[in-house]
Amino acid sequence: MGIIELLLLAIGLSMDAFAVSICKGIETKKAGFKHIMLCGIWFGCFQGLMPFIGYLLGSRLEFIINKIAPWLAFILLSIIGINMLREAFSSEEEDTRAGFDIKSMFLLAVATSIDALAVGITFVAVPVELLNGQAMINTVIACLIIAFTTFIISSFGVKIGNIFGTRYKSGAEAAGGFVLIFIGLKILLEHLGVLEFMGNSDVLFGLLIPFIGTVLGSALVFITDNEIKESFKLIMNGMAGGIMMACSMWTLLYPSIPKGKVITAAAGFIIGIGFQYLLDKAVPHTHVFTNAEEGPSNSLKYPFKVMMSEVIHHVPEGMAVGIVFAGALNGAEEVSLVAAFALTIGIAVQNIPEGAFVSTPIRSGGEEKGKSFLMGVISGIIEPLLGIAMMILVTAFPGILLFIMALTGGAIAFLVIEENIPSMCTGRHSDKGTISFSVFFCLMMILTFCVG
Repeated sequence: MGIIELLLLAIGLSMDAFAVSICKGIETKKAGFKHIMLCGIWFGCFQGLMPFIGYLLGSRLEFIINKIAPWLAFILLSIIGINMLREAFSSEEEDTRAGFDIKSMFLLAVATSIDALAVGITFVAVPVELLNGQAMINTVIACLIIAFTTFIISSFGVKIGNIFGTRYKSGAEAAGGFVLIFIGLKILLEHLGVLEFMGNSDVLFGLLIPFIGTVLGSALVFITDNEIKESFKLIMNGMAGGIMMACSMWTLLYPSIPKGKVITAAAGFIIGIGFQYLLDKAVPHTHVFTNAEEGPSNSLKYPFKVMMSEVIHHVPEGMAVGIVFAGALNGAEEVSLVAAFALTIGIAVQNIPEGAFVSTPIRSGGEEKGKSFLMGVISGIIEPLLGIAMMILVTAFPGILLFIMALTGGAIAFLVIEENIPSMCTGRHSDKGTISFSVFFCLMMILTFCVG
């Protein structure tokens, strides 16, 4: 386990403590330095101590754990992550036990760090590799990093809760739960040899970059109580459409035509359009700009249908990131690792408005900000999961790389033509959407060819 994975693990583990810290901040009329430090120290110390205890217990059972460890790590982290996702959707409030006395804080610190005890057992199976030294030393350092991370996040949590209330709680738990599940899946895939083609499997965390963009965009719902102005919507929509069309043309379709062999690429492009068309018709969803509903008849509520609209958008985006990373890591001439990261960053940037296009309409429809943010966060989870799936597929069958690149390019082009372009060309401010589309199309094109 490397430093990137460990930091993500630490952040994921700290989300329970973060959520409770927010609740403590809410119940405190004025959270002073003393309250902030108390929460940070209590939660940080226990979050660091528990994995160390788990490691010691696991060491005594090492002869058994070594055989089942990766599966155990995957199961434990998945259970923890799923439980955090369940709590994110739960309407029940956390029991915060008013006050900062020893009894109250001890119970909360233990309750929020039990998950870390299970994680410590996984350190036996998946050793922390930070320094060239003994496993115990690396484990101690890892526990200190987890403790310090939780201390910082919990301290901020008290202040955030005191200022902003409960609105970050659900999304924080959802994002943290997903990160834990993602790490567990990565550990299992490494054990099964699926990721052997990667010299450093920490590159896999590049797949999380677009998800971060979605989270940031969804968080825009907290900035204002008012609906986003029409002109700003058009600018963001044009930005998203321009970036995605450039990705479709220059990062996916153009490299899929080696030495003038255009027929295979054309076939893949058309099949990609057909794939996205079928997905569009098979999944019930609502377009946020026009409120037009598509897909089979259903009784789903408006927030879920808005979320599904962006899930459909994220499907080809997740495929694209996984494909280019797989091509680059397998040494394909058509894709470089730098170009893969350029595509990933481009998609992350355009995911900011896409995240906002989930949370803000749901908020305008009457839902609370916390739930609106949560729905936006959930809409982006499919991207890194599909990215992993495409990396495995392209690695297993490298001959389909160019075809699948063209197919994904067609799917993305369909989305842009079917929704982004019509939506940004309506109303008296339509020129702003068109200009935004053109500018960001050119910027992404420059980034693709100059960096890649």
